[in-house]
Amino acid sequence: MESEKTINPPSGFTVFALLVVSLIIAGIFLGLNQEPIATVIAAIGIMFILPGFIIVNPNESRVLTLFGKYVGTIKKDGFFWMNPFNQKRKVSLRAFNLNGQQLKVNDSIGNPIEIAAVIVWQVKDTASAVFAVENYIQYVNIQSEAAVRHLANSFPYDNLEDENATITLRGGAEQVSQMLEQELNERLSRAGIEVLEARISHLAYAPEIAHSMLQVQQATAIIAARRLIVEGAVGMVEMALNKLSEKNIVELDEERKAAMVSNLLVVLCGDKAVNPVVNTGTLYH
Repeated sequence: MESEKTINPPSGFTVFALLVVSLIIAGIFLGLNQEPIATVIAAIGIMFILPGFIIVNPNESRVLTLFGKYVGTIKKDGFFWMNPFNQKRKVSLRAFNLNGQQLKVNDSIGNPIEIAAVIVWQVKDTASAVFAVENYIQYVNIQSEAAVRHLANSFPYDNLEDENATITLRGGAEQVSQMLEQELNERLSRAGIEVLEARISHLAYAPEIAHSMLQVQQATAIIAARRLIVEGAVGMVEMALNKLSEKNIVELDEERKAAMVSNLLVVLCGDKAVNPVVNTGTLYH
């Protein structure tokens, strides 16, 4: 595989100035001698020189080949003159945005999900981009899709079903993006491509299981909230009993304590407004 060689061809302005001077001298000579053969030779010379002029815009390059052999790459912008027999292929050095399409794949535990990524890339090695692969833009598109699929298959969407998962697609966005960028650079290095940034742009459960997974998430959230409420209620009941005992407000036997704990837990853990009840008797009647 060819490695990139950067070349600096002669300035096109210098060659153009020499061409103009040569034309003036040739015109004077032909006007004095009036030789048709010299006129033909001068015309052929001009037709040979003119195709050698080349303009390279900023952040562009020209990959040059001569009769099937790689000559070098012009990366400097400006006006140049090269051997007219060189074949010149333009390769952009600007950054490209690849907005990947939504892919339907399975995560590491088999749940169907939809995922897409945005990738920013640019050509770093023009020789590899032109000679190592058939079409480097198509190569980027295909390898990017393969990398996103592999990433989705490597991690669970969430840790609802895999509580031991340390990295998930939804929760570990930064780590997942770094892994995607690293894998893309490894895959695309063959084509002389450097990935500047890779981010997950879309992530969701597939429509056929989205409703069921939403119910699972809601149930998990409710359980977590109830657990927090119960822990807080138990602490408040304990604090209330301790305060009553410290200040000697009322002496409660075990049965009254149990009744009080039950009532407080109902009040603190219930999700509806409490209606007070006035007890006109005693606990035992």
